Amino acid sequence: MYAVYTKNLVKKYDDYMVLKGVDLRIKEGEFYALMGPNGSGKSTLAAIITSVKHPTEGEVKVFGENPKLMRNIIGYLPQESFLSPFLTGMENLMYFIRLSGYSRHDAKRVAGKLIERVGLSEHADRRVSEYSGGMKRILEIATLLLPNIKLLILDEPTAGLDPSVRKKFFSILQEIQEENEATIMMITHVGADAEVASRVGLMDDGRIIAEGSPEELKELSSLSEVLDIETSIKNERILRILNRFSTKGDTLETERGYRVYCSDSESIVPEIVRVLNDAGCKITRIEAKKPTLEDVFFKLTGKPLRGDTNASNISQF
Repeated sequence: MYAVYTKNLVKKYDDYMVLKGVDLRIKEGEFYALMGPNGSGKSTLAAIITSVKHPTEGEVKVFGENPKLMRNIIGYLPQESFLSPFLTGMENLMYFIRLSGYSRHDAKRVAGKLIERVGLSEHADRRVSEYSGGMKRILEIATLLLPNIKLLILDEPTAGLDPSVRKKFFSILQEIQEENEATIMMITHVGADAEVASRVGLMDDGRIIAEGSPEELKELSSLSEVLDIETSIKNERILRILNRFSTKGDTLETERGYRVYCSDSESIVPEIVRVLNDAGCKITRIEAKKPTLEDVFFKLTGKPLRGDTNASNISQF
């Protein structure tokens, strides 16, 4: 049985189609990451699976049933915080535990154990308005630690988290999956987050365009190496120059420079340095790296995965 099953799922708002026939299969106990840029339909798909929204067409099942009937075993972590800033951490946790049917006495006992487990015992009696962003996210994940939760749907769960909190977050997720034999569906536009999943789906323009393990997707894209280049200046001329060296003339513009796709970085680095120097552009850093899932998405779609980058498909000279 699939934990999540959708067939030809369509969602329309008037004449605008957000989902364009999505077929999704997530096995029980699987850690599945759905990766795509903002506006690709990921959050809408999650909202339909959790029965927060309804599809225009198509079929959706959670453990073989209508999602509405399975709400008590679905843990949903949306992008926006759902905690009350006026309640303490303990009070927030008790509120959500009681929604699952626990008595006040049992909810207090369980909340105490959960808040200790996620390392927030010292802050249990502080109002959530005094929590940092990372502390709020960890408290939210604590609401999903109840043993009845069998499907976790996490929408951009690491947004704004620093590396140490992000590491703790994924450690807690791993514990949930192992102890509850839970299925995890994580929505993200961060390639590094998707790398921890056993299977990844790439979503673009309302469709899932590719699926597989992180390594399988990298093989599918035929990428071998990426040159990460930081430059003193960035403009269209520099971008066109680097397109000469990149496979199929595709160069991804980043916040500090560019990513050039190639098969043999050693042979082209000296020439890149020379040509850019002649163009009056100093390279402040250049490093050959293995491709990321964000690189894979760019190669398959010609689009950047995140909003802080720009893609270029300008033809080679």
